[in-house]
Amino acid sequence: MSLFDSSVPAFVQTLTSLSAVLDKAEAHAKARGIQPDALLGARLFPDMFPLTLQIQHACDLAGRACARLAQVEIPITADTETTFAELNQRIGKTIAYVRAFERSQFDGAETRNITVDVGSGRPVPLSGQRYLSNFALPSFYFHATTAYDILRHNGVELGKRDFLGAV
Repeated sequence: MSLFDSSVPAFVQTLTSLSAVLDKAEAHAKARGIQPDALLGARLFPDMFPLTLQIQHACDLAGRACARLAQVEIPITADTETTFAELNQRIGKTIAYVRAFERSQFDGAETRNITVDVGSGRPVPLSGQRYLSNFALPSFYFHATTAYDILRHNGVELGKRDFLGAV
């Protein structure tokens, strides 16, 4: 399986699901008279990122992973979203960006050298395969799952099918 097949469809599916999850969260807040900021700023624990940053990081990881694997300029997006609509716009832009990659851009990506800060404060060189398998996808799913968990913890009626979306 190519790195294109291992990344682009997974990113698109999960980001699409996150958008639908955000729609459910917004409807939940409206139906119960909850201020949107209560959910957008919610965290699982005080030292963790709030929902908004979880979504922003998931988007960043998807776009940056594809850019690194295709050896194109890494997109930098300011984290300015403060509403459900703005977060959904960011997700939509990220999906469009990821979908624009061609399979051929990932040819040879398995063995490309990719240097990334994996949280240690110093860059670590990885092959494209290790980068995708051991860093990009796990980090992406971490933030997507945490966003889901924050909303579920705050009473939004979600289930596994919401997270998986269309399989």
